[in-house]
Amino acid sequence: MFALNAAAETTHHLQPLISDLGLILMTAGIAVLLFKKMKQPLVLGYLIAGFLAGNHFDFFPSITDMKSVEVWAEIGVIFLLFSLGLEFSFKKLMKVGGTSSITAITQILFMTLIGYCVGQWMGWGKMDSIFLGATLSISSTTIIIRAFDELGVKGKKFVGIVFGALIVEDIVAILMLVLLSTIAVSDQVSGTELLQSVLKLIFFLIIWFLGGIFIIPTILKKAKHLLTDEMLLIISLALCLMMVIFAANVGFSPALGAFIMGSIIAETTQAEKIEHLIQPVKDLFGAVFFVSVGMLINPETLVTYALPVAIITLLTIFGKAFSSSIGALLSGQPLKQSVQTGMSLAQIGEFSFIIATLGMTLKVTSDFLYPIIVAVSAITTFTTPFLIKYSESFAQFLEQKMPKKWAKNINRYSVNAQAIKSVSTWQIVLRSSITQIILHTIIITAIILLSSKFVAPLVEDTRFGNTLAALITLVIIAPFLWALSLRRVKVEEVESLWEERKYRGALLMLILIRMSLGLFFVGFLLNIFFSPLIAFIALIIAIAAYQIFPKKLNDQYHKIESHFLKNLNDRENKKLDRRYANLMPWDGHMSIFDIGKESNLAGKTLEELKIRELLGINIAYIRRGEVTIPIPSKNERLFPGDEISVIGTDAQIAEFTKYLTQNENEARKIEESEIVLRQLEISQEEFTQKSIGQFRGKTGGMVVGIERNGNRILNPESSLLLQPNDIIWVVGDRKKIADLIRANR
Repeated sequence: MFALNAAAETTHHLQPLISDLGLILMTAGIAVLLFKKMKQPLVLGYLIAGFLAGNHFDFFPSITDMKSVEVWAEIGVIFLLFSLGLEFSFKKLMKVGGTSSITAITQILFMTLIGYCVGQWMGWGKMDSIFLGATLSISSTTIIIRAFDELGVKGKKFVGIVFGALIVEDIVAILMLVLLSTIAVSDQVSGTELLQSVLKLIFFLIIWFLGGIFIIPTILKKAKHLLTDEMLLIISLALCLMMVIFAANVGFSPALGAFIMGSIIAETTQAEKIEHLIQPVKDLFGAVFFVSVGMLINPETLVTYALPVAIITLLTIFGKAFSSSIGALLSGQPLKQSVQTGMSLAQIGEFSFIIATLGMTLKVTSDFLYPIIVAVSAITTFTTPFLIKYSESFAQFLEQKMPKKWAKNINRYSVNAQAIKSVSTWQIVLRSSITQIILHTIIITAIILLSSKFVAPLVEDTRFGNTLAALITLVIIAPFLWALSLRRVKVEEVESLWEERKYRGALLMLILIRMSLGLFFVGFLLNIFFSPLIAFIALIIAIAAYQIFPKKLNDQYHKIESHFLKNLNDRENKKLDRRYANLMPWDGHMSIFDIGKESNLAGKTLEELKIRELLGINIAYIRRGEVTIPIPSKNERLFPGDEISVIGTDAQIAEFTKYLTQNENEARKIEESEIVLRQLEISQEEFTQKSIGQFRGKTGGMVVGIERNGNRILNPESSLLLQPNDIIWVVGDRKKIADLIRANR
């Protein structure tokens, strides 16, 4: 009888959860069919379907338990952010240029501030205003990618800036989740608490990333021959949920853990396969999340707050377009690309929902904020494709209408900003030293804290337990202590600085700081396990040991570092997920194509094809299997399967794409290249009054553009003479170009 009652009770508890999931999926299925037919974004369909299936309409089937919907929504957030992490990767963040970073940060700061001010102006509470500013500052990756696909603009230069800005916004959104949680719990904006939260987040992000990259790719590679698709899917989801648990246990949101694990797996060689396997799970729980979001909207609230919805929608469209455009201009982009970038980012989406959900879950925001944010997102989802479509026309209109002096100043600022690329030798050394200090300090601190928490309690009552525990911990951190205090960084740069007397004091100070930190950590560790006197004696012994075995420590550290870097770069070595180059101050940029097996171009020389003469396109390199032909001559032939890197403007790339299609070109693939496009200012006397052809013969680099006295020359003739202070754009071997730039400083 007891078993029957327990079974009945279990069924009673499961029934609403299962029936509500069934209703969510049914409404999602109907939304998919209808909105696919209407060629509208599916996210919008999910929101509207959830809105109609909520408890607010009697003529539709409704959910029975709101708590079960919140559970499904939370699960949806976890898997949605896990999939976003798979597309993110921290290496992409490191590669984001200054243009995208400045654009994103300018827009985020502006929208957060203006959102807070508008909330206060409308009489909202402090927390409502803070959360409003945060939700308005993050654009929607999903909506933008869908709009780019539909409009066919992915080959244009501004798209690279937009993608870079979205990467920066993603990581800032994660930071916001932590900061907003801190503010919500303390109910006040405390500078000390916010700083502690940021430092705590940075500490755990670095530890999770370093540890994850060191361990997870190795496990996946070792078990590769054992892994079926089913096992790989299960292991990936297990890793995701494991990191969710870790994040929750240290006080972060579960969504953060899912995002971090996704970004770690994104660096493995299995990333594409895992992303493919996760796609159905992402689609399923993404639909669950967005439908659940729609179910939580109260129509009465929307009617009551129709005016705030209209105000915030206009603020989102115009505010984000304006601030993003200004950010792009500040970074040195021309007016056209800046306006296109700004109008592409003028919407809010999935991260805004997550931030609004956080406020609702923590019960610090009013009931009206959530539906307002969803309504604004729905409206801006509709407007985004139109803004992107007409952004180029609007930029041309703006350029014609603004005073010519303004246009000229913007153009001059763009040229000058692009020309400021040099980094001093001292900055290089300082940056490398600070990076060494921060990374190794965090690693050593984490190991010592883990030892004090888990090892010290086990041995505190044993006779030699403390000695053994301290010794084991010291051995583990020894390579990192050596790297922190004694490892030489940027040897050539340091030697060149040492020759200048003014830098010697600063270099000695850096060495002293690093050695002092090393001594501090050894003393700190020993003090955990021993009394101060014994710790001091042990410190002397430890220092002597470090002096006796420097080569062993050096070798051990380099093994660890090599293993980490191999794991980090494995995926990139096979296939770098790089879509568009973003390297020139005008529309010119790099794109990469494959020559199809049936292409009519195969077998012909570049001289016969006359691609540059007909289309204005320059070929940077031809890759044929394992062989790369940099800056090919006119006698070089194209063969089936060749990969070619071409340089041209948006219009030229579009024409070249049509040209290849007409000649039965296959789908484009994009991979890592040692041939790069770089900017260089002519200052060396050996290049002045030399022709373009002579420059190419001496450096092996092809000049594709010149900036002279504010005028731009694309595809200059080989007979053109170089003048002092010319800014040129050169295509060539990465290392040779880097050496040329250093020599020209």
